[in-house]
Amino acid sequence: MIRLLLVDDQELVRAGLRLILSTEDDMEIVGEAPHGRAGVDAARDLSPDVVLMDVRMPVLDGIEATRELVRGNAGENESCRVLALTTFEDDDVLWGVIEAGAAGFVLKDAPASDLVGAIRVTARGGSWLDPRVADRVLATLRQRPGAMGPEPSVDPLTARELEVLRLVASGASNPEIARSLFLSERTVKGHISAIFLKLDVRDRAAAIIRAYDAGIVVPRSGPNRSHR
Repeated sequence: MIRLLLVDDQELVRAGLRLILSTEDDMEIVGEAPHGRAGVDAARDLSPDVVLMDVRMPVLDGIEATRELVRGNAGENESCRVLALTTFEDDDVLWGVIEAGAAGFVLKDAPASDLVGAIRVTARGGSWLDPRVADRVLATLRQRPGAMGPEPSVDPLTARELEVLRLVASGASNPEIARSLFLSERTVKGHISAIFLKLDVRDRAAAIIRAYDAGIVVPRSGPNRSHR
């Protein structure tokens, strides 16, 4: 069961999310919060698997709340993952969410099926970028020299590492990558660590951006619908 925490300052939005997600038999909404500070506190108390985080909120915005959660300040649940959810496509918002360490970014007008799929991808350790903003993320990256360090090529990656990176970009978790490539999970972790080092990135979302930028993967039309 995927335990969800909803963080949004609009009650109507939270009600809509409840309506959509309550029909999924593998998801449970364990709490709600009206702003980022309450969201961080709720994550400490409730240990959700995924936090659906609005970006622009009073008291503490979603970017700063995400940063606190990812840094481990929300308590003992280090596996807590943040999926940013917003109507805004502002470049600073896009980059801010990713830089803060969110596992994914979904626009609020995405189809319900896409949101559900993105939650499942995020819950199992993958990363998700709404296909409609992937190009904007790349444009923002290119306009911010040094924002993610130097722009290393993917050329140093081995053929196997490229296979792993493509699967990471598809939203696959380490166990799924291991099964797909007939490797042990330990070996997969080793490949991912090597990819991060060679691409000078710190997490899966940033590695996916590098993969898009290098053209070895293209933005998806939507998450895989078979993530139950």
